[in-house]
Amino acid sequence: MLFEFDSDQRLWQKTIHEVLVKECPPALIRGIADEGADPAPLWRVYADLGWTELTEPSEAVELAIVLEELGWATDPTPYLATMTWFTPLAPGVADGGQTGSAVLDGVSARRDRDGWVLSGVARHVLDGDRADRLAVVTDAGVFAVPAADVRATRVDVFDPTLHIAEVSLPGVRVGDDARTGADPRAARDLALTGLALTIVGACRRVLELTLDHVRTREQFGAPIGSFQAVKHKAVDMHVALERARALAYFAALTIAADDPRRRLAASMAKAAAGECQSVVFRNGLQLFGAMGFTWENDLQFALKRAVAGELLLGGAAEHRALIAEEYRAAHV
Repeated sequence: MLFEFDSDQRLWQKTIHEVLVKECPPALIRGIADEGADPAPLWRVYADLGWTELTEPSEAVELAIVLEELGWATDPTPYLATMTWFTPLAPGVADGGQTGSAVLDGVSARRDRDGWVLSGVARHVLDGDRADRLAVVTDAGVFAVPAADVRATRVDVFDPTLHIAEVSLPGVRVGDDARTGADPRAARDLALTGLALTIVGACRRVLELTLDHVRTREQFGAPIGSFQAVKHKAVDMHVALERARALAYFAALTIAADDPRRRLAASMAKAAAGECQSVVFRNGLQLFGAMGFTWENDLQFALKRAVAGELLLGGAAEHRALIAEEYRAAHV
């Protein structure tokens, strides 16, 4: 596997970044958080640019580049849920202009003479309240369900631009043609990798903001970035970020190559990203001093997105335990 971007991937990364600097500036994020601005026009920009067409496993690295940059920008659209939760579970169902999400647990399927009846309640569904369609995972398989057939309620969370919902299916009837035939375990690998890349992007943003601050903030007549203790904290942030980024792209590479290590790689990426956000959150907030705690500081949005990514689909401790179980099973 090659761990360096080729020229096309570097150009893709540069293009994505330039688009987000223009179309998703901090002012837009603050407008959504403060005034409830509508992010739908931004979603249409992504769709028009073809970012929603990266649905093939072979395009996992190109999708990973988009996801990292969206994490950097604190993307307020349902892109992450659509591309890494819904699309892998609904092959052939996803439409480039539609949004989607996935109900990963809490729902059961019962067979009846007309098809299937889906019942249950799922919590912590990413973008479940604003998705056009939902991929519902049950013991009987995965079903694609129109959002109009379910009840979804947005739940308040600490990230004001992130949508988390409780989704209820009160006996929703679907036919056999609603079954997608997708493998939930394989789809989960992409969902975990997507969250890891989102965290990495958000942490990269925190590190950039922190470095800009310590270069300009002066104390005792010198920039605080010249102090050894500050340098140590910044280096710790950089090392944690580079480790998490390498493992996240390794996970994307295993998905692109359909490598049997993909499940382990996805858990490694999620664990490393979770550990990274802990270091970056602590050091970044401390190096900003009291300014880091103010609502006026844009640091908060990247910090909140990084922490939210750590909490979804299991934190670092849970995935470290999964990795240990995999290794124990391999050596028994």
